[in-house]
Amino acid sequence: MGESDYSFSLTTFSPSGKLTQIEYALNAVAAGATSLGIKASNGIVLATEKRMSSALMDETTLQKVALVTENVGMVYSGMGPDSRVLIRKARKNAQTYYQTYRESIPVSQVVRQIASVMQEYTQSGGVRPFGVSLLVAGYDYEGPHLYQVDPSGSYFAWKASAIGKNMVNAKTFLEKRYSDDIELEDAIHTSILTLKEGFEGQVTANNIELGVVGDDKVFRVLSAAEIKDYLGEVE
Repeated sequence: MGESDYSFSLTTFSPSGKLTQIEYALNAVAAGATSLGIKASNGIVLATEKRMSSALMDETTLQKVALVTENVGMVYSGMGPDSRVLIRKARKNAQTYYQTYRESIPVSQVVRQIASVMQEYTQSGGVRPFGVSLLVAGYDYEGPHLYQVDPSGSYFAWKASAIGKNMVNAKTFLEKRYSDDIELEDAIHTSILTLKEGFEGQVTANNIELGVVGDDKVFRVLSAAEIKDYLGEVE
């Protein structure tokens, strides 16, 4: 039997030790819009392309950078409906943690719980893997954190990372520009420059989205006016 004979079974390993449906889920992520995250010395920035499928769409209804708690946010590449399920689960888990301990959930716990849900969907019958990868950014008592979570349920902490269609070129660009002492303002400029690499057309305040969390420990999505100011600074 060849590798293709195992492609329709979620829970059966191929002879090479792969779950083929996970490979297909990663392909869905690679076809999605580019998203990236940069960890600075005093915060984190998340950035993503926000492309409209039609000029008639209202761009304010498409939000890719989402708030989980006051100090944690995330961005996705891949299938939007799948990301909404995970965001909803993450928010519910965060509220449960707060009601139990009366303090904000640590960023690592948010990531661990999301990853557990994604991993569960790789070994259960009647479901499929989530066709989405996530970049999770947050600030807690240990400082700023940036994590990437993949459809297999694996997750790692990163200094800077990119997911989606142009992730290879974006990671190469970040490797050249990143330094451990980079500050949040410079990280925002670098994130915009990274998105411009391989971007089809002109980058505007309406077709990208930025989220930041600084040492004030508040995650927020930048307004179009703020993004426009940053675009003017990097030109």
